[in-house]
Amino acid sequence: MAEKKDYGKLVKALQIVTGVIMLALVVVGIILMKKYNINAKNIPELSEKLSAFANGTLIVSLVMIGIMVVKSFCLILPPAVVMGVCAYVMPNYPVALLVNLIAMTLSLVIPYFLGRFTGAGMVETLKKRFKAVSKIEDFAGANEWKMTAVVKFSGILPGDLSSLLFGAMNISFPNYMLGATLGNLPLILVYTLFGILLKDVDKHPWVVAIPVVVIVVFLLISGVLTKKMISDTKKKNAAAQAADAPEQTEEPSAE
Repeated sequence: MAEKKDYGKLVKALQIVTGVIMLALVVVGIILMKKYNINAKNIPELSEKLSAFANGTLIVSLVMIGIMVVKSFCLILPPAVVMGVCAYVMPNYPVALLVNLIAMTLSLVIPYFLGRFTGAGMVETLKKRFKAVSKIEDFAGANEWKMTAVVKFSGILPGDLSSLLFGAMNISFPNYMLGATLGNLPLILVYTLFGILLKDVDKHPWVVAIPVVVIVVFLLISGVLTKKMISDTKKKNAAAQAADAPEQTEEPSAE
């Protein structure tokens, strides 16, 4: 049997390069904030000016989408912060939601196809580098899109890491996109709303509690979904093994 290729160096390089790019973006952001006196209080006003400026909203949207795409190579950085910031600087909820949906779709596709290109060797590499990857084996034999949806919704694996893993596992792309979209949609809807409401935090101080409430609710729901999926999968696999097992017939004894 041919030895599976170790992609440990590739994964590490992706994380380092992504980390450097994200750090550079943060530095550039800080410089621009100081230069143009941008702070939390005047960002809503700034977003209104951007929407009035020709192509202003489009430029900001492309920047936010670019950040999300770059983030997808980091593998372990949660997207909630980027989605919240995007909504905070966008003029309204529909525009922010559209931008976040586009950004999330691209961030789902890129790691998936990187996983498809690297194949089984990447699966073994990820198992060695991330202990949480082994949890995916509990879903072996489950319906592809349902498994993807549960994993994405539950967060038992970081989103970009699970995308890379599903690609390496040769999960059908249509099934993967359906499950990933359904699993991520609640997160996109909530954190986009959080970013919009944060603009009026003085009027609605309870907004700051949204991330905590969402995390608690997601953990409770995902725990139930995960246990049910694992239980149903084990029962299904056991039934399939029992059906495939050859029937043992008692041979007549020689007199």
